[in-house]
Amino acid sequence: MLAGRAPRFFITARVATFPSRPTLDFSRTMSFATWIAFVIAGSLIAISPGSGAVLSMSHGLAYGIKKASGTVLGLQLGLILVLIVAGAGVGSLLLASAVAFTVVKVIGALYLIYLGVAQWRAAPVGPVASTAGLEAHPSFGKRVLTGFLTNTTNPKGIIFMVAVLPQFISKDAALLPQLAILGVTMVTIDSIVMHGYAALAASMQRYLRDARAMRLQNRFFGVVLIVIGSMLFFVKRQAG
Repeated sequence: MLAGRAPRFFITARVATFPSRPTLDFSRTMSFATWIAFVIAGSLIAISPGSGAVLSMSHGLAYGIKKASGTVLGLQLGLILVLIVAGAGVGSLLLASAVAFTVVKVIGALYLIYLGVAQWRAAPVGPVASTAGLEAHPSFGKRVLTGFLTNTTNPKGIIFMVAVLPQFISKDAALLPQLAILGVTMVTIDSIVMHGYAALAASMQRYLRDARAMRLQNRFFGVVLIVIGSMLFFVKRQAG
């Protein structure tokens, strides 16, 4: 060593590297264009008048928007079940069986007719009625169940989902993530639209406070539900 020179030490530091966190790449599950197309289709489906829209308007007008939210929740639970049935292929099996399809169709038709008759015969209860009148409103659980049964016993909904869902599902991607995306999207859209129908009907409450007006609206929605239920008897399964 040379005199007067201190020894030099070189320290090399290694930077530890950690594996990157896995990221969800939705583009591999469903393209944005496909999702937008489903949003448009789902919006048109939700807006089109049907038993769910009639029920939401009926309960919104009779009970107000807050109580009608229970009905809308039931409708969405029924919609989720229909999506699962259609996505799992059970819907196709249902359409392939004439007996099973007829059973569901008849049950759905009779249930809507029952709701229509009950609506027709309902006593006029105004939105600002007395405490005794408020007790006549169905409970939260009953409103949820009514909405749930209305959607799950509707064969037209099953037919539509069986026919439409495959158009937006890619065979090259995992099925469950695609069904989850489509399900969340459809439930969100339908919840907004059904609440819109209920809110629109609830806004008319101030014009329908007297017993005669309430009786007329009960009979109007009752007839509409009976007509929709009767039309289900003529729904035919797809040949295939």
